[in-house]
Amino acid sequence: MNLDTKPTVLILCTGNSCRSHLAEGILRAAAGDILNVQSAGSKPAGYVHPLAIQVMQEIGLDISSHHSKHMNDFLQQEVETVVTVCGNADQACPMFPGQLNRHHWGFYDPAHATGTDEEKLTVFRRVRDEIKMVFEAYAAGRRDEAKRLLKAV
Repeated sequence: MNLDTKPTVLILCTGNSCRSHLAEGILRAAAGDILNVQSAGSKPAGYVHPLAIQVMQEIGLDISSHHSKHMNDFLQQEVETVVTVCGNADQACPMFPGQLNRHHWGFYDPAHATGTDEEKLTVFRRVRDEIKMVFEAYAAGRRDEAKRLLKAV
């Protein structure tokens, strides 16, 4: 499938440093062949959290080349689906050109984790696993929808 024909799914959070990158990496791995998966923030932190990169590497996904982006960078392109993963981004979210769907699936911000490095990693892993469950289910639904549409043609 050509990138131009794949619908864009934009995953938003406030800082675009943890949750949205976890979700982007997981959804891209699960459905990147049928979806153009991107992420951004309403107030980008300017970096991807090192522990987010680390916990994704633990499950075989490399997000080390990701970078923090502002949601306004996407206002000039078609975005079929917007998924917010935190309440602040949900409230700040504009309508994007071509937007058909909007979902809000909120997750705890692992950047707020405190304690030892191991305790912080435990929180990042828990949030990663919660995001993985939700976004892999979403990817499966999108695959089913794509198959149904192909049969209808």
